[in-house]
Amino acid sequence: MRAFFPKSRIIVRLDGGFGAPEVLDFLEEAGVEFVVGLGKPKRLKRRAGKAMAQARRAFRATGTTQQIYGETLFETKTTWPNNRRVVFKSEVVVHPDRAPKNKMRFVVTNLKMTPRKVYRFYCARGDAENRIKELKNDLAMDRTSCTRFLANPFRVLLTSAAYVIAQEMQQKARHSACADAQVGTIRNRLLKLAARVVVSARRIVIHLPQEFPGLPAWQRIARATGAHVP
Repeated sequence: MRAFFPKSRIIVRLDGGFGAPEVLDFLEEAGVEFVVGLGKPKRLKRRAGKAMAQARRAFRATGTTQQIYGETLFETKTTWPNNRRVVFKSEVVVHPDRAPKNKMRFVVTNLKMTPRKVYRFYCARGDAENRIKELKNDLAMDRTSCTRFLANPFRVLLTSAAYVIAQEMQQKARHSACADAQVGTIRNRLLKLAARVVVSARRIVIHLPQEFPGLPAWQRIARATGAHVP
């Protein structure tokens, strides 16, 4: 199976819904590095119990959210014939006006990083979901309601082009209030502006407001793209 993968490093992150034994076997046989979410078997919860007790003690001493990371080798009699590395996080979560809550999370991996780094790397998969949300919710990429077939893929291409422009604006907005803004925020703060349009025989002039909340970020982006901004 190695022939199906390039020689460059491949790391797969999967939610627990994809953590079937067949998937793990395939990834190991293919030589792919992975980190996959797991459920909460009683045996794993018992092994993470000391870390949870440590997190509770730290919470009682500080009154703040506490996280303890650890790892163990785990196997099952039927689906996992061999030991696999399982990383866990035992956590006491504190929210205002709520009782503290104990949480345990488990992931199976063959990465060589520390438990803390493995778990943080796994959690970072959520950023890809944000990109999907931007395309669907902020730019309506899945809106293909045209009656003609070719019109619908053309709308998808327009949405893709708009997303590329938004990404470029994100890059140019570094060190501003919109440095981490998603597409919807960029639209609302920087593009949906009141303007006065003046049309003459030779040109069209757009007069933008002199003051609005996103002005500093707007000016930074304009300068970064070569515009003359007073």
